[in-house]
Amino acid sequence: MPKLRKIILLLCFFLITNSFSQKKQLLYNFAELPQTLLLNPGAETNFNYHMGVPLLSGISTEIGSSGFSLSDIFSVDNRTINDKISQIVESLSSNDYVQFNVQLDLFNAGFRLNNNTYISFGFYGELDGIIYTPKDLLVLATEGNYNYLNKSFQLSHGALKIDALGVLHVGFTKKVNENLTFGSRFKIYSSVLNAESLNNYGTFTTRNGSNNVYAYYLDNANLKLRTSGLIEGENQYIENAFFGDNMGIGFDVGFTYHISDQIEVTGSVVDVGFIKYSKLIENTSITGSYMYEGVAYEYDPENPSSFVELIGGSFREEVTTVQNEESYVSLRPAKVNASFAYSFGMKRSIYCFDNTFKDFFSNTLGVQMHAVHRPLSIQHAFTGFYQRMLSQRVHTKVTYTIDNYSSNNIGVGLSAQVGKLNFYGMVDNILQFTNIAAANSISAQLGFNLIF
Repeated sequence: MPKLRKIILLLCFFLITNSFSQKKQLLYNFAELPQTLLLNPGAETNFNYHMGVPLLSGISTEIGSSGFSLSDIFSVDNRTINDKISQIVESLSSNDYVQFNVQLDLFNAGFRLNNNTYISFGFYGELDGIIYTPKDLLVLATEGNYNYLNKSFQLSHGALKIDALGVLHVGFTKKVNENLTFGSRFKIYSSVLNAESLNNYGTFTTRNGSNNVYAYYLDNANLKLRTSGLIEGENQYIENAFFGDNMGIGFDVGFTYHISDQIEVTGSVVDVGFIKYSKLIENTSITGSYMYEGVAYEYDPENPSSFVELIGGSFREEVTTVQNEESYVSLRPAKVNASFAYSFGMKRSIYCFDNTFKDFFSNTLGVQMHAVHRPLSIQHAFTGFYQRMLSQRVHTKVTYTIDNYSSNNIGVGLSAQVGKLNFYGMVDNILQFTNIAAANSISAQLGFNLIF
């Protein structure tokens, strides 16, 4: 329970203290913002140097559920909350999940090394997690086993992976020729905490008993939970975000290629890496099979806990529970982005570095694809977008996205520059703003930069 309390408190802290996407379809390749380099290190840049406003240069958050929304539970109708929960559980599948991602830039800066090379670097904190719904276990918990004799409840339903970490990064973006820009980014991960329970299996079944009314079977159980950073009194969360005990490395690569002046393709692979956990570890595994059909027991008022001890002793004899501090390696959730864009309309030239100019069109239409590797599957999102340059200092972007949450996700973004100060703000799923509780996902990004 102390572990669970810590996880819940940490999630609440991040979700309350930050604004409300990991796919960030609005931010990707938009308005040449410095933050787009974190999504594609091969994105084109058109400035000499930049510096993000500390703690405000990049804030982004996504929270979503693929199986239900808050309004499914708390809507005002004639049903009881128990009926609502039962209906939600019935409609869920073992592939539904709750997911969240929070990213906060502590600092972000960059400078032009020469005409063709731009160097960027910074540090950000990230909280990322996914919890798959344990469908069978939820049915068992909400409805009991009375109506499910001989049904094998799957222990494989349900998985989770939660990471909180700090990321130090440095990257370069190089204009190879007039058509191609390539970039790469190196990352050092410093873990604050990790909790993951993956690849579980086994079944729980209730059958008619021969010596009692029912017999309960736990068959071939294999349950595992690996954690780091959740040991009571031994973890310094803030300190561990900056080169703590559990470290890892990763990289991003990306490109921008102009087929012609008006046609552009981009692509990137982000967060290919791992973290090795060797400190502050507490792992638990439960393996084995167990059958319980009742025991001969005579109540002893002098020792009322003896029944629990009897059952517990029998369980421990048959099922092996192991706790250890063995080190382990956890992979980061690698992401793939790609886009195809066609530009048209008024052609504008923007003053750039070293007396050179870059041509822009006032309108851009295109499509984007995003994929992220998750424990049970690869999640995809497909986006169509329209980008409009209202002036050299004001850009807008509208997106329509189909993803695991919905097929009617419309987002809007704005980037504006006053003097050297740039501001950008982006909001997803605007059709749900009149009833946010009914939304399966909420996402936004905002930030302030000084661009020269």
